[in-house]
Amino acid sequence: MDAVIYARYSSDNQREESIEGQVRECLAFAEKKGYNVIKTYADRALSGTRADNRPEFQQMISDSALGEFEIVIVWKIDRFSRDKYDSVVYKSKLNKNGVSVISATEPIDDSPEGKLMESIFEGFSEYYVRDLSMKTSRGMTENAIKGKFNGGCVTFGYVIDENQCFQIDPATAPIVKDIFERYANGEPIKSIVLELNEKSITNHGRPFTYHFINWMLKNRRYLGEYSFRDTINSQGIPRLISDDVFERCKNRLTANKHKSASFKKTEEKYVLTGKLFCGKCGGTISGISGTGSKGGVYRYYKCVAAKRKRCRTKNIPKEQIEDIVVKATMTIFEDKRLLERICNACFNLQNQENPAMAALKKRLKENQKELDNVMKAIKAGIVTKSTKSELDKLEAEHEKIESEISVENIQRPIISKEKIKAWLMRFSSTAMTNFEEKQNLIDLFVNSVYVYDDKLVVIFNFRDGNYHVDPEELNSYIKKANTQNSGCSPIIKFGDPYGN
Repeated sequence: MDAVIYARYSSDNQREESIEGQVRECLAFAEKKGYNVIKTYADRALSGTRADNRPEFQQMISDSALGEFEIVIVWKIDRFSRDKYDSVVYKSKLNKNGVSVISATEPIDDSPEGKLMESIFEGFSEYYVRDLSMKTSRGMTENAIKGKFNGGCVTFGYVIDENQCFQIDPATAPIVKDIFERYANGEPIKSIVLELNEKSITNHGRPFTYHFINWMLKNRRYLGEYSFRDTINSQGIPRLISDDVFERCKNRLTANKHKSASFKKTEEKYVLTGKLFCGKCGGTISGISGTGSKGGVYRYYKCVAAKRKRCRTKNIPKEQIEDIVVKATMTIFEDKRLLERICNACFNLQNQENPAMAALKKRLKENQKELDNVMKAIKAGIVTKSTKSELDKLEAEHEKIESEISVENIQRPIISKEKIKAWLMRFSSTAMTNFEEKQNLIDLFVNSVYVYDDKLVVIFNFRDGNYHVDPEELNSYIKKANTQNSGCSPIIKFGDPYGN
């Protein structure tokens, strides 16, 4: 099978060797499995939280449609994405193109239990990001209190001194004052921008724009305020603009604000994105919204093929299907024996030897054999300059491999059954009104949902006999949903994944 490797490191604290190390272990894994690696994609010093900002990642997703590879190998699951929403969406895109994602160092197979354990790894990774974010936030809050620079672009009109504090820039501060005065006295932003650009006055080498001036006129840093989240230091930065001028600018901005801005639509979120499929044509079902004749907004899930008139599957009301699938998933926590089996299956997956560890142990064994041969030669009196050089080389390699084995053991601790169970039980209190909680529940437990004219098939990330969902157990939910949504697409029962 043809495969590609995707590698990433996230900050300047990591080195180029981080990429090389990931690729090396992925190649060893591919060789062991018999995969043919045709290409490597690598994003350097780019965060894993949002996949939209990673060019090599996006190129890989695009190339998957060409049909040239069937597998994406990553060093660890969090190299693919630390954002669970991104992970679901992009894995769905790859699956649609016949491509699967495999970790070289985490023993996750393609079984339902493996998929569930993968979700748990992703969940722990996401919490690691949040914990790191909190720690970073504390440091940035402390900087705000002390009036120290938090990184990023320096606010126009200021410079950063050797103590990382803001100081007035004698070259650009007069420009800031002039912009505020002119706007406060009635001159339009477009006129100000035009004159600045005609005079070749730039913002750190870039021409001024309407949006940048608009942002400047709202920036309270020019009043001397330095804020980070809820922390406000009213004297953290040298003041450039008086309260009177700033207030006059603020009043003009408010008066000129377009009325249409208040009617901007907020992005609707659909918890079953990437999980929902049409039972008739097998195509993807995605979220849509529309406006009725009386002006009301209606939200549905619609088969992509039906949009092109290639399938006759009806639209499914968003709230109805999401409510049914979430409640179906919540029944997992009512079956203690099932929950125990899930925990045991996930825990046992960790006992499979890490492929990277196996490769290291194999190399250590080969190294020891070579060392023994050199020592035999020395004992036999065969001692040359090359013998000594070879001995030093083998001993250094031996020490390096042992060190890598130790690091691997530290980096990959076993998650106990108690922690896995505690992690899973967090989802037992999922609130039906909380989008994020519902999304996390669906991401973790639901593999896919197939919609037919007369039933809904929910496939979970674990095996439980011949049926993924017990129709009798969920009958009350379905009756209630059909009663509350009379006249909508009929969803009247659950069945097995084969449509029986």
